Parts: sequence; C-alpha cells; structure tokens
Amino acid sequence: MDQVTPGDGQSKDIVGENLEALKSLLPDAFTEDGIDFDVLRQLLGDEVAEGDEKYGLTWHGKKKARQIALTPSTGTLRPCPEESVDWETTQNLFIEGDNLEVLKLLQRSYAGKVKMIYIDPPYNTGKEFIYPDKFQENLDTYLKYTGQVSGEGLKLSSNTDASGRRHTNWLSMMLPRLAIAKHLLRKNGVIFLSIGQDEVDNLTLICDEIFGEENLISICSRVVKTGGQKGAYFSPCVDYILCYAKSIGDLSPFREEISENVINKVYTKTEQAGERAGERYRSMGLYQAMLDKRANQRYYIKCPDGSFVIPPGNSFPHEIGEGTQVTPDDGDGVWRWTFARYKKERDAGNIEFIQSEKSSLVHPDGSKAPWNVYYKIWLKDRLEDGQLPGNILTKFQSRHASAEMKALGIPFDFPKPSALMKFLMTIAGVKPGELVLDFFAGSCPLGHAAMELGLDRSATQPFICVQLPEPTGETSAEYKAGFKTISDIGKARLRRARDVLSDKARVKGASDLGFKVFKLDSSNIQAWNPDRGDLDQTLLDHQRHLVEGRSEQDVLYELLLKRGVDLTVPIEVREAATKTIYSIGYGVLFACLSEQIAKAEIEGIAQGIIDWHGELAPDTDTQVVFRDSAFEDDIAKSNMTVILEQNGIAHVRSL
Repeated sequence: MDQVTPGDGQSKDIVGENLEALKSLLPDAFTEDGIDFDVLRQLLGDEVAEGDEKYGLTWHGKKKARQIALTPSTGTLRPCPEESVDWETTQNLFIEGDNLEVLKLLQRSYAGKVKMIYIDPPYNTGKEFIYPDKFQENLDTYLKYTGQVSGEGLKLSSNTDASGRRHTNWLSMMLPRLAIAKHLLRKNGVIFLSIGQDEVDNLTLICDEIFGEENLISICSRVVKTGGQKGAYFSPCVDYILCYAKSIGDLSPFREEISENVINKVYTKTEQAGERAGERYRSMGLYQAMLDKRANQRYYIKCPDGSFVIPPGNSFPHEIGEGTQVTPDDGDGVWRWTFARYKKERDAGNIEFIQSEKSSLVHPDGSKAPWNVYYKIWLKDRLEDGQLPGNILTKFQSRHASAEMKALGIPFDFPKPSALMKFLMTIAGVKPGELVLDFFAGSCPLGHAAMELGLDRSATQPFICVQLPEPTGETSAEYKAGFKTISDIGKARLRRARDVLSDKARVKGASDLGFKVFKLDSSNIQAWNPDRGDLDQTLLDHQRHLVEGRSEQDVLYELLLKRGVDLTVPIEVREAATKTIYSIGYGVLFACLSEQIAKAEIEGIAQGIIDWHGELAPDTDTQVVFRDSAFEDDIAKSNMTVILEQNGIAHVRSL
C-alpha cells in the first residue's frame, strides 16, 4: 500500500509535462544529464532566436514570474457547506483565496475544460493594491495575509509610481496567472480581459506572448460613461476588453442576438407566396459599388420582362444571354456572387427584382436599366445565426452596473454589469453545460450572468468564481454595510441574485442557482518536518498524518484535487462492516477514513468496496484510500491491499 504525502497533493507539474512533450518530438536533443542546447539549436535551425536583440516585452522580475507559474502548489481547497447554497446539487463554485494558488490547484481537475474566461484585474492606476505574491512560499504568504498562520500581518498597499516598480509589479502579478489560465481553456476556448489605458499596451504584449499574436481576436472599447469633467485633457469615457482565443482555428465566429429595435427597423418586408410565405425579410442589392473585382462575377442577369442587366462599366460579354460573363477591367462593377451561386439562390426564391428610377444597372448597350436586383435576407435565418457584433460596446455602462448592485442592496465601487458578461458568453458561443471562469471575480457579475443565462435556457450554466478575501476597509461603505471582504460581497451578490431569480426559475423550470464555497488552505496531510533534537517523538507524532482539526470532508476534497476530479462530482456514502465508505465521482475514488480498522473488519470493508465498485463499473482506474494509522498492524494493511488487488482494484493508498 503506497503512502500519500503532501508532495502527492502538488498541483500539475507543467515543467515535467513540457519536457516529456519536447523529448517525444526531439529525442536527439536529450542526454543523460538533460537537454543538449547545441543539438537543440541544430534541430530547430533558423527558428532559434540568437542574442538579446528581439521584439517583445521584458522587465525586471519576468524570469521569476515565469518560475512561479511553473511551481506546483501544495495547498488545498477546504469545503464550506455552511456558506454555500444547494451544496448537494449545484455545479457552480465560489472559491475564496489567492487566485494564483487556486488556479494551480484547479489544473488537474479542469485543464482543457473551460469554455470562456473573463477577468477584471486591477487596472494599475496607482490606487489599487497588487496581490502580495512572493516568488517562493506563495501559499505561506497567503496564509499570513489572511491570518491563518502566525506571523507579521501583511498590509495592503497601493502600487504607486513612488515604488519605482509600478509596471513591473503589475506585470509580474499578471503573467503567471495568465499562463496557467491558458492551460484551463478548452481548445475552442476564449478569454476576455477588461483593462484601462494604463496597462492596455503591456497586457496586449503579455497576451501576445502567452496566447500567441495570431490568436488575438480584437481589442474592444467599452463606453464606461458619457460626458463628465474629470481629466485634464480628455474625459476618460472608455476602457478596453482584450479578446484572445486558445486556438483561433478552432473557435467559431462571434455572433450576437438581433435586437427588437433592429428587427422592426430593418426587416420591414413580408413574403407573400411560396414556402416562406409570411416570413419577414430585408433586401440587399446584389450589386454594390464597393465590391472587389472578381473575374467570374460580371455577367448578364435576365429580368422579369425578358431584358438583361449588368452592373455599370465598360466591359460587356460578347454574347447576350443569362450567365454569359466577361472579365472586369478597372471601373467595371461586379455582382456579389458568381452566376452559379446566383442561380442557386434564384431557384430557392431568394432573389427579388424591383423597378426603380434610381437603379445603377445597365442594359447590354450601356443604357440605364429600370431594374434593380436584390437578394433576400430572412429574419428567421438571421435570428438563428445572429449578427456580427461591433467592437465598440455602448450598452454596458458603469451606471447600469451600479444600479444593478443598488437594487441588490450591496454597495460596491466600479462593478461590471452582469449584462456585459451575458453578452460575452453569448457571442463566444458558450453552450448550456459549458464552464465559465472568473478569477478576479470581485462582486461576481459573471456568476450572476451565468445564473441568468442558464435560466433563460432552462439549463445549467456552470461557473467558477475566484476572489481574494481583500479587506474592504473600516471606513468604506461596504464595511459599514456588513461586508468585511470583497469575497463576502461576491457571495452576497450570488445569494441575492438567486433570490431575485427564484420566482422566474419556478416558472421556467430547471436551472442551477446555487454555488459551493471553498477556501484556500494548507494541505490536510502533514509534511515531514522532523525535530532533529527529538526524532523519536517526531516519529510518534507523525504516525497520524492528517492535520489536527481537519474533517473527513476536507480530506475527501483534497483527494479529488489530487486525482484530478471535478469538485462538483457526487460523493456517496455507504456502510461496510460498521465503517463509513465514500464513493467519489461514480467510483473513480473510494475512501474509508475511519480512525481504527481491526483485522476482523478487513474482509467486510473490502467486500463492501468491491461490490460497490462492481455496481458503478467506472471506465477509469479506481483508487482506494485509507488512513495509514487506522490499521491494527501491517498485516491488516497488507491483507486489505491483497484482497482489493485480487478483485481488480490495484491502486490502494494510505494517508
């Protein structure tokens, strides 16, 4: 029976995985001592950058920032059912803790599973604090910061120009978080990043490096407010949303819903006959002056009166007949489509001829024609496909977000409107059941929006929100309203949003309006830290490997993180030989955390696990975990392992 140690609880080893991937591609570059960089350069040829002169963003501390992204976390996430809503059934998560450590811990369970990430990090205006990262012992830093371990308290401070490292501190904070975020995205995933003018350029360069310049979709401008008299030269009325794909070749084009105003203003015609009778549509000219010249798109079209028309120009086909064509010269107009495409659309009833004195079309002799040729854009088709969104966002101003928070009875400076989150999820093509993530959650507008979108669809729209328990400050409106930390505000918003949406949920049907709360903490498994002056006592103390005061539930969820299992999978309970047995994730993991297991109970416990495993029939290898100190002796422990292995359960471990 193998021993589970704190080292087993480390988050995903990205460095090790990258080395293995490189070794599989370029084995000649590896020796017994590691990588032979001379051979690597030879194998890569001209693709290797030489010297220090290269385009990119660099700063003092960048190397350390990269390292911290690759350093595994030894922390865990402790469940808090008492602060949660619908603990047993919800698929949503609210995680309180330093987002860097949390992201590391989520890697095993959620790598490649997140469809959309939205973050609203500090804009680095000189007034916000920067997360108190230390490049070593980051978890210890967080535990001291939150008062969970003894030590000098860590105070929040503004990241001002006076420090001399305003930009470098911010860059070093952002880089490791974004590097890990990329691993969490699905292949067709997308990330949106809100930012102000102080760091928009630097953030773009970081994202170009992490996600690839080719995966930049757009830099959108969001109108924050209209008017105002702040500022010396311009009133700051916009911020920015950067949008990157994980792999742009795998991401579907963005589309947004067509508003009622556009429908009523544009789709003004109704089909009178045919298969689409009664449907609304708009007409677009098949000829438009700005169309690019194409060799096969200048041809004659036959009109209802038997005449032929062609876009204006000086080149005409030698024969007069429908579809006869000529290669256009400069100054010649062309149709939008080839003749083959035109004929297909005409036969489908999608072409419309309208007589007009304003027509630009001409007859074969160059004289002005009385006909215009249009194609029909059907409202029903557009509603299904949506329309291309613009990159200037005007409908999501700060006043809308403030009014939303006021209606919920929560004071909060500079919130983002949930409508913006809902819009981003819609255009990104987030489908029901697909996971969204915000690791600078603030007041949790993304969680709020996911609840609403799921309700609209009568489906689940799972989310993960991560927020540092940043103090609100004793003089703040938030503190006076009872919210001591920003994470308290986020949880309150989700609860109140649920209350507002509950009536609608009863009408519309199933939806997930709950959330599980977890909090970052040190591992439940004690690290080996011997007292050199009293090794005998240290050995005795270490017989019980679990940290005092931790619950079985704490341990179970750490096991989920170690095994790479979703934190929302069901945990079922049964009794076997008077002991409690847990099944996690439909048999992916079994655990018996009883403090004492006698020899006489071994067979009964083992058989209970074997029978349950047979019922669930998981399609992956199953792991079984016991307390090491629970067994009466080593023989009892060995017998348990042998019985389970003989019945096809080979991975038996002890805490």
